[in-house]
Amino acid sequence: MKQGVLYAVAAYLMWGTLPLYWKVFEKMGAWEILAHRIFWSAVFVVVLLYVTKKLKELKRAVTDKKTWVLLFLSSLIISGNWFIFIWAVNNGHVLETSLGYYMNPLISVLFGVLFLRERLRAGQWIAIALAGIGVAVMTINYGKMPWVAIMLALTFALYGLAKKTVRLDSMLSLAWETLFVAPIALAYLFTLQVNGQETVFSLEGWQIILLTLAGVATALPLYWFAQAAKILPLSTVGFIQYLSPTISLFIAVFLFHEPFTKTHWLSFGFIWSALIVFTLSSLRSRSQSVSASPNLALKKRAQ
Repeated sequence: MKQGVLYAVAAYLMWGTLPLYWKVFEKMGAWEILAHRIFWSAVFVVVLLYVTKKLKELKRAVTDKKTWVLLFLSSLIISGNWFIFIWAVNNGHVLETSLGYYMNPLISVLFGVLFLRERLRAGQWIAIALAGIGVAVMTINYGKMPWVAIMLALTFALYGLAKKTVRLDSMLSLAWETLFVAPIALAYLFTLQVNGQETVFSLEGWQIILLTLAGVATALPLYWFAQAAKILPLSTVGFIQYLSPTISLFIAVFLFHEPFTKTHWLSFGFIWSALIVFTLSSLRSRSQSVSASPNLALKKRAQ
């Protein structure tokens, strides 16, 4: 349990600071950045598998059609999530990405209930309702749905559900997810090169080096997340994710100077209230489980 929490915290800390990383390449198009991200992620994972002597296990690790399909869907879902996030960061919507990742844990909780038969307490349902009100407030006041936030929340919750379903070593799973879409990314980069539309070579040397490290910046938190998702309940993983949007929120407001209006205060206020209610309810549930365990042990001994 402790190991799973450490993996989750490390992943979400790194994800929270990613807006600073992608902002370095804001002169590039989002599709081009995504293609580089996918390619260098595939390279990094393959090298990592070779170093850890797991490369030979890659092909024989997947033996059934269902796992193939789930891995392929995972690769498409996470690629879509990456594109939305990159586009949002470089078009001044970091605040909305923060809202999306505040929403995501609650959607993860719902998915856990609907698909994995996880059970929630009344307080946790209240938390979900409060967060829903927060999203509704922003939608009504701005007259449009916060699509960036909603799509980020949905895609990452779906990805988390798929990772929970696939019974495969985390590193091997991550390798297949990047390898599935790597040929598409390479074809896109080649097309840009042929048509003279690439912008990567207009970057400075240090920026190009950072771009090649996109694989590390992508694969490490994904690997940590995969490890956490296999150890912890989906609802717990979703809860820890609040760390990431909090960091992104501070970056958006204090570094990128995006406006934080009264509507934002009201909307985020409901979501933060949901976080407090969810935390208290989860702690109470855990406390009751711990106190019940000794009593159960005594009964078994008596029998």
